Amino acid sequence: MTVSEVQNEILKLKKEKDICILAHSYQAREIVEIADFTGDSFQLSVMAKNATQKNYIMCGVRFMAETVKILSPQKTVFLANEIAGCPMAEQMDKELIEAVKEKYPDYTVVAYINTTADLKTVCDVCVTSSSAVKIVEKIENDNILFIPDCNLGDYVAEKVPQKNIKLLQGGCPIHAAVSMEDVKKAKNMHPNAKLLVHPECVPSVVKLADFVGSTSAIMDYAMKSQDKEFIIGTEMSIAEHLQYMCPDKKFYSVSKKLLCPNMKTTTLIDVLNCIKGDGGEEIILSEDTIKKARICIDKMIELG
Repeated sequence: MTVSEVQNEILKLKKEKDICILAHSYQAREIVEIADFTGDSFQLSVMAKNATQKNYIMCGVRFMAETVKILSPQKTVFLANEIAGCPMAEQMDKELIEAVKEKYPDYTVVAYINTTADLKTVCDVCVTSSSAVKIVEKIENDNILFIPDCNLGDYVAEKVPQKNIKLLQGGCPIHAAVSMEDVKKAKNMHPNAKLLVHPECVPSVVKLADFVGSTSAIMDYAMKSQDKEFIIGTEMSIAEHLQYMCPDKKFYSVSKKLLCPNMKTTTLIDVLNCIKGDGGEEIILSEDTIKKARICIDKMIELG
C-alpha cells in the first residue's frame, strides 16, 4: 500500500468506528495529515474532552494518552504504539516524590504535564511549558518544588525570582543535548535567522534565543513573524511542519540531535492497525488514580 492508500483507509475506518485521532506536533507529517487534532499534550487532552467521538487514538507517548483518559474517563483511549514512552515522564516515580515531600513538607509540588498519571496523584499543581510561569506566579506558597524538568524549572525561576524554587535533576534528554556550540554553528550557517527554542533546552542555550516558548508558541511565533528565516530549537519535525505551513519562509533545525525516538516510534501503519484492533494499547487507569491525578490538572486549569 502507498502512504495515501493507508491514509484513505484510516480516514474511512475512523468515521465508521467513531474514532478521533490525536497527533502530537512531533509526529511525522503523514500522521499529522490524518489527525482530527494536532497540538501539544495538554491541548490534545482538552480537544478530546470537547470532542464528540467515543474512541480516541493518541499518536504520541504514554503520558499524553493517560492525560486524555484522566480528563475524559468515560471515553475509550488507545496509545497507537504501546512502547512509545517519554524518558522525562519516567525519570521520577511517586515513591521518590513522596520521600522528597516528607523532607520539604512546606513546599507546593508543581508537576510538568510530562509526568505519569501515577506521579500526578501526589502533586499539587500541574503546568505546561506555556503556562508554567503564569501558574507559579499565582501559587500562594513561595516555596515550590518543580518536577521533573530542571531546565524548564530554571527558566521559571528566572521569570519568577520572588519564589523559592527547588529543582531535582531531571528533564528531556533530547532538548538537553543541544549545546551552545550547536547554536553557534547554526547561527554561523544562517546569520539572518531568528533562534526559537523550547525552555526544556539548557539555560545557556535558552539565553541565546530570540524567542523562548512551548512547541505551539514557537510555531505561532514563526507563522506570524515578519522574519523569513528561523532556527528551530525543538524536535526536528516542527521545522518540517512549519516549512509546509509557511512555504515562503525557511526553517532550520538547530541540531540533528533533536530527534525524539519515542515520538518517531509511532508509524502510519501503527495507527491503521490500532483502528483495526490489531495493535496499540488501551489506556486503563483505576478510578482512584484518575480522581487523584485529576486534582493537580484541575488546579492548573483554575490558575491558568
